[in-house]
Amino acid sequence: MKPAVLVTADGQEFVGESVGADGVATGEAVFNTSMTGYQEILSDPSYAGQVVVMTASHIGNYGVANADEQAEAPYASAFVMRSMARLHSNWRAEGGLGEYLGRHGIVGIGSIDTRRLTRHLRDRGAMPVAVGVDCDRAELVELAAQAPRMEGCDLASGVSTLEPYMVSPTETPIGRVVAIDLGIKRDIISQLVRRGHEVHVVPAATTAGEILALQPTGVFVSNGPGDPEPLKAPVETLRGLLGQVPVFGICLGLQVLGLALGARTYKLAFGHHGGNHPVRNLETGRVAITAQNHGFAVDLWSLTDQTAPVRSGVPTPDLLPTRVSSDFGVVASTHQNLNDGTIEGFACLDVPAFGVQYHPEAAPGPHDAVGLFDQFASAMGLA
Repeated sequence: MKPAVLVTADGQEFVGESVGADGVATGEAVFNTSMTGYQEILSDPSYAGQVVVMTASHIGNYGVANADEQAEAPYASAFVMRSMARLHSNWRAEGGLGEYLGRHGIVGIGSIDTRRLTRHLRDRGAMPVAVGVDCDRAELVELAAQAPRMEGCDLASGVSTLEPYMVSPTETPIGRVVAIDLGIKRDIISQLVRRGHEVHVVPAATTAGEILALQPTGVFVSNGPGDPEPLKAPVETLRGLLGQVPVFGICLGLQVLGLALGARTYKLAFGHHGGNHPVRNLETGRVAITAQNHGFAVDLWSLTDQTAPVRSGVPTPDLLPTRVSSDFGVVASTHQNLNDGTIEGFACLDVPAFGVQYHPEAAPGPHDAVGLFDQFASAMGLA
């Protein structure tokens, strides 16, 4: 194995060995707490521009399979792990993780202390890093220091589809969903199609007029990478759609929906990445274990003249406003993260629109929240 080094923007060094492609990669380092699903994580467009650090110690033991791909190719800038399996064993496997990383040009580093790196990111926040194989340490230090941060970066436009396309259900469609692609995953499209929806996936910059011309039953706003604030076109599109057609947004889609309502967004210290985040439904009190991948959050307090309360101890519902007034009527907080108390979902009460910050399709992760796709169907009058 070739030697490999990871250097953080604040000068921390982690020495390991190459488990992927040769070369140098930079990006914002985030840690993911999922126990499985490394291929889905790598191929999730929401990870564009990021270096993914897996907290699970043993990665790659079941290989890779085309059916698990969430996009045409991996989007993560680099992949970091404690130990990669030298052999894989699974009846579905079509190859090994190391071969997969090498084939797609993804720099991978193993045999490092991912616990120390994760604690560093938790304490100091997500930060740029440089990962290099058999290269000069001084070069990595300089690259890490110069790598851009996520704030202000429009990454969604770079991963969105260039041309519209349509995916049909196997039977006669019962609805037509236009999906605004900010970095959509294949399993999301599958969840919509299996419910009988004809799905029209359109580029991020598609206008409200162009979408309404497709005569949608509903509009879905997808997940995606980067900062929501620079996404002026999708925000303006949603402002033209709200009140015209039911809207459902997840992850970055929720953040864009929040901006369209007039709220602000902000950067989380180290984001939510993994398949074990507890989320409380504020109406029912029920807790779901959810899959998440985002570094920004919506601030509904920005729609009020009040200052957001400071959390002390266990997160409680009073950290979020119950209801606020927006440019499109009243908005209610619906879901809350039980780790840090941040908002995980809201619903508009005067127009048919709602969203969540997590991934109901999971891939990877638990399927506790998959019923939200049925809720969307109900909002469209199809269930």
